[in-house]
Formats: sequence, structure tokens, C-alpha cells
Amino acid sequence: MKEKILEKLKLYNQQHIIDHYMGLTGDEQNRLLNLLDYFDLDLIFRIYGDFLKAVTKKEGLKISPANIVPLPKTPQEEAIREKARDLGEKLIKNNKIAVLIVAGGQGTRLGYDGPKGTFKISPVKGKTLFQLFTEQVMAISKRYSARIPLIIMTSHENDEDTRTFFKDNRFFGLGEDNIYFFRQGMLPTLTPDGKLIIKDRGQIATNPDGHGGSLKALNDSGLLDMLLADGYTELFYCQVDNPLVKIADPVFLGYHYMSESEASTKVVRRRNVEEKVGVYLNFNGQDGIIEYSDLDPSYMKALDEKGEILYWAGNTAIHIFSLPFVKRLNSHGYALPYHCAKKTMDIKTPEGNDNTIDVWKFETFVFDAIPLAKKTCAIEVKREEEFSPVKNMTGVDSPEKARDDMCALFRRWVEGAGAKVKDHIKIEVSPLFAIDYQEFKNKFNGKGVTIEDDIYFGD
Repeated sequence: MKEKILEKLKLYNQQHIIDHYMGLTGDEQNRLLNLLDYFDLDLIFRIYGDFLKAVTKKEGLKISPANIVPLPKTPQEEAIREKARDLGEKLIKNNKIAVLIVAGGQGTRLGYDGPKGTFKISPVKGKTLFQLFTEQVMAISKRYSARIPLIIMTSHENDEDTRTFFKDNRFFGLGEDNIYFFRQGMLPTLTPDGKLIIKDRGQIATNPDGHGGSLKALNDSGLLDMLLADGYTELFYCQVDNPLVKIADPVFLGYHYMSESEASTKVVRRRNVEEKVGVYLNFNGQDGIIEYSDLDPSYMKALDEKGEILYWAGNTAIHIFSLPFVKRLNSHGYALPYHCAKKTMDIKTPEGNDNTIDVWKFETFVFDAIPLAKKTCAIEVKREEEFSPVKNMTGVDSPEKARDDMCALFRRWVEGAGAKVKDHIKIEVSPLFAIDYQEFKNKFNGKGVTIEDDIYFGD
């Protein structure tokens, strides 16, 4: 292994790594060799070479609005939606649905030290994001007498903490045998001139390979083959930072099934032309998502004849992927393209000095799978009911905004059930009490009831 790796480093002009290696102790050399052996160095330098001649914008594309299933407005559309619900419920009952939560991130931007999934978010009880998702899986499994595997993608940074968190909380009652963990892949970080970066003795700088790497790591972990062998056919995908996600939504599953889709997406109407969100559209005859930073501003700001946003469909990062499709993406090397993020990094040199350098980080985006699917589907959902990501400490997409959105959603449920609610009341409905408005209304008769204090509808 040693000679092979050193020869490869020489081939790719990494003499500084060889020189550094020669000055290490035996244990440090072994640690560095094992790390380098973990990576596909041919891949990383091929990606680097591709980006030396790549453009940063999606140029030369023929772009048009995508065909999206809108919110139902007519009796006929409502009937189709109910048919979709029935089909989705059958998929769940027949044990065809697995759930993947992408949770590799830390809560750093929230001022929180720990995996983002362990961040407390619910408005009354302060339940964590992980607890809310796990309780949804429990509630859906119970409703449909189904087994729904819950799969958590962690990172090298938070894997141990995440596993410990679930174990310490007794897996929130779902059962250890129904929750699976796998780690996101990593790639070496390079300098703009294509050099590996010495992070400290026996280490080089690395970065996660992006949320698109979840589909590769799912395959590499063996979990994908396990799901297929057990008869599961569809993977519900979401990211851990959105507490309003409807896990394994039967309506969404039904539309996915009716359209024979391999990759389906939920979208919301963009707040305004300045919102920094990926856009679901059609480019070069294929539906897909282009990140806002890669899309020409003229498209981001385009209006239709009514003065409304032309390309209105904002990405929620909520998807369904056919499991055979995910397997196909991995069949001849990983199919998703790599993107390059140009950033700065603070490092400590081998001599112990602090230094800030420019770096290139390579990653994949899960939505790049959409144009590779034979058939796709996108449905519009209400932002206020399904999309309130927790990304920033304050302001838009903050914990405060998410809690307000959760309270507003549950207030609509309570008032819809006939109760009156005083202003500024916090309301929380446990997924184990009700996972949707209809179930809540069936359980709670609010006629003649006035709610004057914060209230929790419990388990």
C-alpha cells in the first residue's frame, strides 16, 4: 500500500505530502497512509481537472417552467389528490417505504454545540428535531400497521454523538432494531492550485461530499441492498433542519406512484425574487433543480404576464427516490456530478502556526439525480404547513420563525376543531397524538372551549 500511495502522490505533483510523510513517526505515517488509502485520489484529481476548465453558471441552457402538480382548486383535482392518498397509504401498509433523514450537520450557525438533529425546537415541550421525526415514524407505523425503517445519515464529525443521543433517549420508543445509521462520505479539500492540504501531523484537510453523497453512502453502507432485499421500493428523503416535514406523506407518495416517477419533489412558492433557494424548472427538456447561485439572475427575477414570479417553484429538499433508481445511480461509479465550493479555511500548519488559506471543496447535490430519472414528479405544497427550515440564529429560517410557524399550524388545527385561542398562546401537537389535521379533529372537539394558556396535546 505504501509504495502505491507514494507513487500516486508523485503522479499528481504532491511532493509536499511525500516530504511531510518522511518526517513523521511510524504511527503517524501509518495514520496518514490509511487516510490517503481511504480516498479515491484518481477521482479527486480528475474532479479538480474538470473544474479548471468548467464554467460556474448554468450557461447555454434552454430554460422554461416545469410541469408541477398545483395545489388542488377544483373538485376534480381534489378527487385526484384523494386517489393519490389512497395509493400512498397502500404503499405504506405494504411495507414499501423507508425514510432517510440527512443529518450530517452541526448546529454551529445556530450557536449550538452538537448535531443539528439534537437541537430543541418544538414550541412547548422543547422536543428535538430527531424526536419529532422519530415520533412521526412511530405514529405512521402504528396507523398503518407498517414497518418503516428510519435511516439517519450522520457525518464523521457527529456520528458518535448522534448514535449516543438516540441510545441515551432509548430511541424515542421506536426500537433500536428499526433505526439505522450510516456516515456521509468525505473528500480531500484542495488548494486552488490542486494541492492536498496538511492539516496537522498525520492528517490532511477534508470536507463532507455534500447531501448528494447520501445516496452513494447508502449504497456503500449495504443498507440499500438490505432495503431492496426486504421488498422496500421507495425512499422518502428529507433534511434534518425542517421541523414541518410530513414524513412519508401518503399524498406525496401517491402522486409519485401514479406518475411512475423515479425522483419526486415537493416545492413551495418562492417568497420573492430575492429568496436564496434552488428553483425547480425545466432545462434542456428535463425537469430538475438549479441552485440559485448557479442560475442567471434574469431567471431568478423573471415575472409572468400577471407580474408574478415565473420560476416560482422553490426547492424544499423533500424528495422520494425509487430504490432501484438509487441502485442504478451507483451501478457504474457514482452518477451525480460534482460541484466546487470556493472558500477559505483556517488551518494549523505542521509547525503549529495558524494560517488562513483559499480552498476548493467538492460536493454533490442530491437534486442532481432528478434529470437522470426516467420519469419525475413535482407537487406544490403550502409553505406555512410544510417548510420552515432552521438554518440561521435569527431572522428568516431561524428557530424562532420555525416555532412561530409550528404554533400557527397547530392554532389552525385547534380553531378548525371549534376552539377559541387567545393571542400569543403557544400550541404543540405531538405526532403521537395526531399526525394531520383530520386525525386531530377526530380526537379533539373544541366546541365551547377557550384556550388561554400554552397547551400541549400529548402522546
